[in-house]
Amino acid sequence: MMAYETGSLVRSLAGHDKDDLFIIIQESKEYVYLVDGKYRTLEKPKCKKKKHLQPIHEKDETLTKKLIDGEHVTNEEIKYFIKCYKRRKTICQKQM
Repeated sequence: MMAYETGSLVRSLAGHDKDDLFIIIQESKEYVYLVDGKYRTLEKPKCKKKKHLQPIHEKDETLTKKLIDGEHVTNEEIKYFIKCYKRRKTICQKQM
């Protein structure tokens, strides 16, 4: 079974935001609340069904700890984490 945890990176599989990356900031039984720091900010998270997401199993431990503990997280921190993941993925693909 796929795990959807707070702070995890996920890819959208359906909808107008298909293939976009998000970070889970909260989860419930069937839904998760997602942010990307740019279009979907912490002030206005996106609610999406879990079946429309693909977990990537990437986490920033500092960011995850802040989200779980209820500490202040900025949209810039979220954008930076997603940007770094995309950069690492691009570098790995070029090496193949």
